[in-house]
Amino acid sequence: MRKNLSLAKWRRGEPSIGGWLSLANPYSAELMANAGFDWLCVDLQHGLIDYAQMVQMLQAMSYAAVTPIVRVPWNEPGIIGKCLDAGALGVIVPMVNSPAEAEAAVRACRYPPAGARSYGPLRANYWAGADYFTHANAEVCCIVMVETAEAVRLVEDIVSVPGVDAVYVGPADLSVSLGLSPAPDHAEEAFTSALGRIVDACRRHGVVPAIAGNQVTAPRRIEEGFAMVEVASDARLLAAAAAQALAALRPATEARTAYL
Repeated sequence: MRKNLSLAKWRRGEPSIGGWLSLANPYSAELMANAGFDWLCVDLQHGLIDYAQMVQMLQAMSYAAVTPIVRVPWNEPGIIGKCLDAGALGVIVPMVNSPAEAEAAVRACRYPPAGARSYGPLRANYWAGADYFTHANAEVCCIVMVETAEAVRLVEDIVSVPGVDAVYVGPADLSVSLGLSPAPDHAEEAFTSALGRIVDACRRHGVVPAIAGNQVTAPRRIEEGFAMVEVASDARLLAAAAAQALAALRPATEARTAYL
């Protein structure tokens, strides 16, 4: 079976740097896949992407050395199984607020006896290899999102669930849950202590601490101990580059217009 390169990095104690895909476009996914990220996540929760588009994006990424991950819309075994069958080597499951919900996510990701995933890896069998079933439980990542005050309170129990490979922090939802504005970062003690508690719990249980972010927050998150860190998203990169290109030209065009 094709190896999960990001998972291999985590097992060696190395951080992995990833990107986020929210635009429903195989070409933009292909561009991002060849940029050198360790992993890319196709966002079915808040991105503008449906299942068929996700499959095309996974296909566009398939020849690059990047780990394909999908954030599913919710903690529901049907969509988790379909994303894995399509070739995702991991899923990010949103709003996991208890050990029971973490256990449900793990069951959906693992074939029996470790879980309850139904057999039918239609695309995964061809892209990842004919021995997919033999190795899938060891190579597919179950990544649960801790993004509420309740989940932070129970994080020790959540990371104790066998089969949870990583805990992914959604800073915006965590901020809102803590009574703050939605943002990738805050200086308030409630926010910083929540991140510290998550990292500490992950370390004690051998679970990868992961977090969303950007070019500004990513270096600090790695220093704080996060080992799976988002550094950029397709939508934000496009918007920023478009604004930068326009800003470089706008003063010249305005000056010319005034002269004419």
